Amino acid sequence: MNVQEKSRLEYRARINRVMDYIDHNIGQPLDLATVAAVSNFSPFHFHRIFTFLIGETPIDYIQRVRIERAAAKLRDDDFSITEVAYTYGFGSVSLFSRTFRKYFGITPSRYRLLEKPTFSKDGLLFSKNGLPLRKNLINDMGLDHNLCIVKSNEFFFMETKVEVKTMPEMKAIYCRHTGPFNQIGQAYEKVFKWAMPRGLFKQNVSRTATVTHDDPSVTDIQKVRQSACIIVDEDVKVEGEIGKMIIPGGEYAVGRFELGFDDFEKAWNTMCLWFTESGYQQGDGSPYELYHNDYTTHPEKKHIVDICIPVKPL
Repeated sequence: MNVQEKSRLEYRARINRVMDYIDHNIGQPLDLATVAAVSNFSPFHFHRIFTFLIGETPIDYIQRVRIERAAAKLRDDDFSITEVAYTYGFGSVSLFSRTFRKYFGITPSRYRLLEKPTFSKDGLLFSKNGLPLRKNLINDMGLDHNLCIVKSNEFFFMETKVEVKTMPEMKAIYCRHTGPFNQIGQAYEKVFKWAMPRGLFKQNVSRTATVTHDDPSVTDIQKVRQSACIIVDEDVKVEGEIGKMIIPGGEYAVGRFELGFDDFEKAWNTMCLWFTESGYQQGDGSPYELYHNDYTTHPEKKHIVDICIPVKPL
């Protein structure tokens, strides 16, 4: 590996550590000096590097993540708007409301009253009755309102048994991917290339997982973050673009599927449909897909996968 490649990997590793730090401390005060210290860069250099690699300034990134996390939390009626505001680091409800309106064009109180997206098709969001929605949950008048789940064959669901299970905590190494879901293969190629010479990945023995850190009904698809993970038994010393994380244990809704490349959206729609009839709501934490095979060795080239979504009672 030449000096240029080593430098690129080191810079990406430091920025990944900063993004993980922000995730874990999103409700705490986060100024430029604090997050720059995590990267071991000076604030001036860190600001330029972060902006170049991520496409947002550090402060803009922190504010966006805060407001998007808050938007997702507003769907949980157990929390007042005041509680949501302070949980995600806003110093006052008025500041939270102004920032929220800036991002979503509506107030937090209006947002939580609107119908929530339940299904998706080709990147578009729909309510339970098939009404097209924008990401800010306003009815999308630019879409065909005659399209609904009952009348259209464009929506498909899959037969599976969804169970609420206690999932174990898992150690993982990962490579971060930001952008459309169908492009995460590049991140998996990198983590496989790094893990295989170190004996950390064995075909059809090792399990892999995709952890989704952002809610795609709130965050623009180009900014949705996912981690391409290999599950490991022990703590691993990582380097470069390869990081390590703990996938939390706890109560999850788990659905087992066998999926071709075009079936993942239908599987997630099936999980969303289950929630509307289950007596549960999504809990805190990130959902993940846990893979049990190497699809290239499957006779029909299918992924055997559990979709796992944290839950709590309604």
